[in-house]
Amino acid sequence: MVKNWALVIGIDRYECLQPLKYAKRDADLMQNLLRNQAGFEQVFLFSDDSPNIGGELTHPDRANLLQFLEQLFKHPFLEPEDNFWFFFSGHGMMSAHQDYLMPADGNPYNIEDTGISLKYLTECLRSCGSENIVMILDACRSQHKQTSARFGLQTQQLASQTGIISILSCSPDESSAEIDALQQGVFTHAILEGLGIQGQCATVKRLHQYLSFRVPELLAHYKYPAQTPYINLDVDSVAKSHRVFIPKYANLHEIANQQINSLVTEADRSQELAELEQLWIRTISSDEDTFQQSHRIAQYVGVGENFARKPSVYVSGVNTIAQPQYQSTATIPEPAIDRLSSEGGVDYQRLGELLAAGDWKAADRETLRLMLKLARREKVGWLDIEAINTFSCTDLCIIDQLWVKYSKGRFGFSVQKSVWEKVGGQPDADYQTWVKFGDRIGWRVNNAWLFYSDLNFADDAPVGHFPAAASVDLLTVRQGWVVGLFGCLVGFSALTAKLAQCD
Repeated sequence: MVKNWALVIGIDRYECLQPLKYAKRDADLMQNLLRNQAGFEQVFLFSDDSPNIGGELTHPDRANLLQFLEQLFKHPFLEPEDNFWFFFSGHGMMSAHQDYLMPADGNPYNIEDTGISLKYLTECLRSCGSENIVMILDACRSQHKQTSARFGLQTQQLASQTGIISILSCSPDESSAEIDALQQGVFTHAILEGLGIQGQCATVKRLHQYLSFRVPELLAHYKYPAQTPYINLDVDSVAKSHRVFIPKYANLHEIANQQINSLVTEADRSQELAELEQLWIRTISSDEDTFQQSHRIAQYVGVGENFARKPSVYVSGVNTIAQPQYQSTATIPEPAIDRLSSEGGVDYQRLGELLAAGDWKAADRETLRLMLKLARREKVGWLDIEAINTFSCTDLCIIDQLWVKYSKGRFGFSVQKSVWEKVGGQPDADYQTWVKFGDRIGWRVNNAWLFYSDLNFADDAPVGHFPAAASVDLLTVRQGWVVGLFGCLVGFSALTAKLAQCD
């Protein structure tokens, strides 16, 4: 079983530097999230008042931190497939083109002898045994401009050289803000959202997309200077950024990719599998018929003649099929709509009547009600990714085909999926693609997301305009807005992955 470990550091009280307000709180909240929501088994915390670890002091001064780093990373303690995260909230500075994290007793006039160099830190992290290391630094503060300016350049270079994924709170020459209204650093606040129920980011790539969207939005709202989160993604890091580290947030496409990557790892990355991996990449990215290549991969992993470009994956206790190739289509094989044979025992007569009458608004709300009932989330009021992943294909097809039938092909989930793919939508698409999608189906007008009440409920609504209510309540409930939140992008991506499974 994959292990998840982390080291979290947050420092407010500095002896020789201006104190920070919320770095300690950032660290406390990060530790709590990693332990209780992300399922990390071991999270070491160093902060102004953190409890001792095995009798050892955890006050974040240089001696304690160096002693801990030396002891923990003396020998490998994780396997290559495990995950290790490092989080730091405090001051970061540069001296002689070298980056340093400043401990509680760090001196800005003697950085090299009182700071902890990023070179040494990355060497320690690489010694843990894991090949999946994420380093998150909220360290570029506004004080001592002469030594904090350009902080992060060496860190980016080190991360690229070592294969460590580094996420920095801002680009060089910018500073990382603490916002009193949030009582947090804005960068860490956005990370906690992204890893929590609001963002439901299952991968590092998705987390960075969330930060790129949310940090500027928060800064603009509170009228703070620009701050641009930065992540390094070289060739090796790109693959690592797709790894699922919070399984409950992963959509079917991400789960399928994780299984494919696991097959490669289990075969010890032999030359044969390296070739097969390239064949698989071509298989899922090509529009041509590549069944013979797929069949070769299937024979290798023991699926044989039954392989049909749909690797078997295990989702929430049931064996399902995830389709890795997302072909543009506006149709799903039509079920026997007249019988409305629901696997979940749902009566579709009311929905059919509303759609037949062209009452799109009432039909939209009825669609949401039925989906929540099928997912058994009526009291919660919104659909999470686990509910979407395990949603009945039969019922999803019935709902979709009722919309397609009575709208004469203008509305329906499959219609939305077709539009999504035409604007470049993929299971891990970014927010800019989501904006294009919103523009195309009429959920955005004049560069602004519409309120639900302002949607076009007439027959001349843009193609794909409905269903809308279900997308409003994918992952979150926000009164009024349609889908202007990043979380709705994540939820819709999960829905399109489910639709592809049902094809």
